[in-house]
Amino acid sequence: MSILARIAEIESEMARTQRNKATAHHLGLLKARVAKLRRELITPKGGGGGAAGEGFDVAKTGDARIGFVGFPSVGKSTLLSNLAGVYSEVAAYEFTTLTTVPGVIRYKGAKIQLLDLPGIIEGAKDGKGRGRQVIAVARTCNLILIVLDVLKPLGHKKLIEHELEGFGIRLNKQPPNIGFKKKDKGGINFTSTCAQSELDGDTVKSILAEYKIHNADITLRSDSTADDLIDVVEGNRVYVPCIYVLNKIDQISIEELDIIYKVPHCVPISAHSRWNFDDLLERMWDYLQLVRIYTKPKGQLPDYTSPVVLPDGRTTVEDFCLKIHKNLMKELKYALVWGASVKHNPQKVGREHLMVDEDVIQLVKK
Repeated sequence: MSILARIAEIESEMARTQRNKATAHHLGLLKARVAKLRRELITPKGGGGGAAGEGFDVAKTGDARIGFVGFPSVGKSTLLSNLAGVYSEVAAYEFTTLTTVPGVIRYKGAKIQLLDLPGIIEGAKDGKGRGRQVIAVARTCNLILIVLDVLKPLGHKKLIEHELEGFGIRLNKQPPNIGFKKKDKGGINFTSTCAQSELDGDTVKSILAEYKIHNADITLRSDSTADDLIDVVEGNRVYVPCIYVLNKIDQISIEELDIIYKVPHCVPISAHSRWNFDDLLERMWDYLQLVRIYTKPKGQLPDYTSPVVLPDGRTTVEDFCLKIHKNLMKELKYALVWGASVKHNPQKVGREHLMVDEDVIQLVKK
């Protein structure tokens, strides 16, 4: 029996099972089984080497990477060529783009790589079409743009979300606040710091038993579901921000456009007529959360043309030095920083100091 057939069988059993407190335990077990089978689909067992097919992934360049995901013929290639000036083949039939087409834009001093991925079809997570490779590249992106046709958006949106979720990509979510630590002995130690609506000690134990984990510390710090626990145990989930780009707005009325604007995480555009690109770029910048640091040579004015761009959360002076060169840290005596992250301008700081967007830094060597 193939993996897909087993997944389909378990999913139909889950659909037949009524959801209540008595069946929560059983449903948790089934969810864990599906997650394990899905992981086998993504990483096939054995077989080591072998031909990997055409290279699909593109070398990572620039400060951030944005992938365009969507069904065939929704305008991903048109959007890329109009944004980045890169020619990605455009035609009126489906599946025009067959491999990843990269492009680069400069925005607010940062180099952002855009990837036009081939169209995905329903069942991509199960390996249909080029779906598996497409979604594998999407996992490496800092931001995913789901490009939708404005005339048939909601059905497509749900399908694409379902495909990405099945591949371990969580869109616009924070990692669940669950502490999980394996140990050698002592059984399952389960604590929760707040009331739980779905998980209890028995359900947690049965899900972990499915993974053959019998000794672990589990701490639930928020109201979590069985899916959250499975995500933490699997440990291979990526949490990516996502913007829904509704293309072809030149084909709808103003009233419909007003309704679309109220949907969260949505930007309506027309890739062909280049409408609303500035709003899209601004929204992309907000979601990427990049931090620009300007450099200042001694005795000269700061260089505001080419900032060093760091990802949010890794903005210490040490991160800044490592981004430029790994030997710079050994020679650093201290740094002078101007900007919003310090009380005095300039202020002498050490390697642990956290910088914010548009700070100016001068390094003083030993």
